[in-house]
Amino acid sequence: MRELVAAAAQPCVVDGDVDGNVGSHVDSILQADARLVVFPELSLTGYQLDSAPIDVDGQHLLDLVSVCAETGSVALVGAPVETAGGRFIAMVRVDGGGATVVYCKTFLGGDEERYFRPGSGPRAIEVDRWRVGIGICRDTGIEDHVRGTAGLGVDVYVCGVVHHETELAEQQRRGRNIAVVCHAPVVMASFAGPTGGGYAKTAGRSAIWSADAVVLAEADDGPGGIAHTTLRRSSSGAFAGDGLGGA
Repeated sequence: MRELVAAAAQPCVVDGDVDGNVGSHVDSILQADARLVVFPELSLTGYQLDSAPIDVDGQHLLDLVSVCAETGSVALVGAPVETAGGRFIAMVRVDGGGATVVYCKTFLGGDEERYFRPGSGPRAIEVDRWRVGIGICRDTGIEDHVRGTAGLGVDVYVCGVVHHETELAEQQRRGRNIAVVCHAPVVMASFAGPTGGGYAKTAGRSAIWSADAVVLAEADDGPGGIAHTTLRRSSSGAFAGDGLGGA
């Protein structure tokens, strides 16, 4: 499995409208035409910290499971979840077989600590024999977390973030830094459009960087944008890619 078609999507999201947001995610998956589609932090609810947790086994995600079965995609979506251990900001893997929580945000910030518990640290999953490391927003700026994820031997690092438009330069710096530390491409899905928590204007500009920190694809700053590329891995483990971005 030397190629992985990857996309970072920034769907149209309305705070609290889970059914409508699922529909936007379905549209993004169809448009992305990718094996791995990454979505921003809390993409299913918007950045509303008091939103009800998403039941990953419930009815809400059935349309996502269906579209992933139809397209052969693996979607990593952002959602609040609740387990016996508490409430978490999570990345949920959705594919044709169902939905499962695969990562919980480790480093919480601001008011998040009032509503959520921190996850247990770096984690990687496998997609087509590609080892996929995961981060959510503040995790991406914590060097210990990035290095811990790199230590898992990841082939690609994916993350969902929510940033103010004034934080775009920092968002891009983090993408480049993660690529260098992990020696791997980075797929960063960044929230676009207004959302809760004082985010009247978010950064958007989801992007994919190569392992040597070169931008391969980048979306614009509006809802509906997608960055898309084909990552290629040689027998030596080196990476290359080509990509595109846009609404």
